[in-house]
Amino acid sequence: MERRIHPRFRVQKGAYAAINDGFYKIGQIQNISKSGLAFKYMERGEKVEGTYRVDIFSSDNDFFLKNIPFRTISDFFEETENPFITVSIRQCGGKFGELTPGQRSQINYFIENYTLAKA
Repeated sequence: MERRIHPRFRVQKGAYAAINDGFYKIGQIQNISKSGLAFKYMERGEKVEGTYRVDIFSSDNDFFLKNIPFRTISDFFEETENPFITVSIRQCGGKFGELTPGQRSQINYFIENYTLAKA
C-alpha cells in the first residue's frame, strides 16, 4: 500500500544530497518529493539511521539548499549484477522534517528544475 502523500520525481544526474553523521555521506539523489528524498552513497562505516540535517546541491553549483531537517525511513544495500564493482552502495530514503517557507519554496524550485519525470 502506497503511504506517500506527495508524488516522487526522478532526479537529473548531477544532483546530490549530503548528510554529516560523523562521516560525510554524499550521494546522487535518486528521487525527491515535497516530503522527502532517496539517495545512493558509498558505504563508509554505519548505515544512516536517525534524524539529521541534509544538504541538497547540484554539481554545476546552480543550486544549494542547506540544513534541511531529515529523518531516515530506510537504508539498505543496493544489489549489483556487476562482479567487478568492489564498493558497497547503499540507498537511504527519508522524510523531511518541519520546513520553513523558504525551504519549502526551494524544494519546489528544485523539483520544477532538476527532475525528469514521476518515479
